[in-house]
Amino acid sequence: MAEIAGPVTQAASAGHEAHPHRDIQGAKMGMWLFLLTELLLFAGLFLIYSVYRYFHTAAFHKAGLETHTLLGTVNTMVLLTSSLTMVLSIAAIQRGKKWLCVTFLSTTILAGFVFLGIKYVEWTSEIAKGIYPGSPVLLARSNGEILFFGLYYTMTGLHGIHVIAGMIVLAFMLVLVLRDKINQQDYIKLENAGLYWHLVDIIWIFLFPLFYLIN
Repeated sequence: MAEIAGPVTQAASAGHEAHPHRDIQGAKMGMWLFLLTELLLFAGLFLIYSVYRYFHTAAFHKAGLETHTLLGTVNTMVLLTSSLTMVLSIAAIQRGKKWLCVTFLSTTILAGFVFLGIKYVEWTSEIAKGIYPGSPVLLARSNGEILFFGLYYTMTGLHGIHVIAGMIVLAFMLVLVLRDKINQQDYIKLENAGLYWHLVDIIWIFLFPLFYLIN
């Protein structure tokens, strides 16, 4: 009986140890599938942009002259920096350095606020000039310019929503780190949150040349 119980106990123990591994792999797979749906959403918008730009090349270039290239460049640097601090926060928790992780994670969230603040300044400036969807000023322009700014507000606005969602997720991760729910032994949630934040940054890398460097 003891000989039988030994292998059974070992098998049960092995099965118990295997569950966390499967959970981690499942969490990663689920996150990658979610990111794929997000990429497909923006890929569709990029395709629409490409088609409209092909048929209204001159108008798109003209409209692109009115975007704030400097602000767009600064925001690009902000998001690139936030990706770095996100990576550093994960590296810190992997080494068991909780408060360093908290510092870098807080910096990433702060960068999100800076990005949104700059975007607010940019949008309010354009709206003040009457350049927004449905405005008399914009409707008096060519169809190409109307389409350009329609896509500009739609795509950068949708990206902004993703930035806000990412900040909420990172704030939740910060709480979990502070409560030791995310630690050196269990940091898969933080890694997945980092993947989402990197996606947000990558999408902006594509938006930036489409709307700010088109001129």
